[in-house]
Amino acid sequence: MIRSTQGIVHGKTIELVEDLGVADGQRVEVQIKLIPVDGSWGAGLRRCAGALAGEWSDEDDRILAEIHDQRKQDRRKGISE
Repeated sequence: MIRSTQGIVHGKTIELVEDLGVADGQRVEVQIKLIPVDGSWGAGLRRCAGALAGEWSDEDDRILAEIHDQRKQDRRKGISE
């Protein structure tokens, strides 16, 4: 049987993303092919944020812009003499 799947390396262990249906203890031969990763700045954030892309609305953008504007306001109290 030849089958392809993906996994994540943790030291000497490879955690597979799916169950192979192979008996525990069965010897197997493994070939490794690295999956290219987008190394540009923010790539990880884009991969994570992409999960909610279908849920995001213009209202969410408005709320975040409002929060951003509020954070820029100077709210420090002056020293009274």
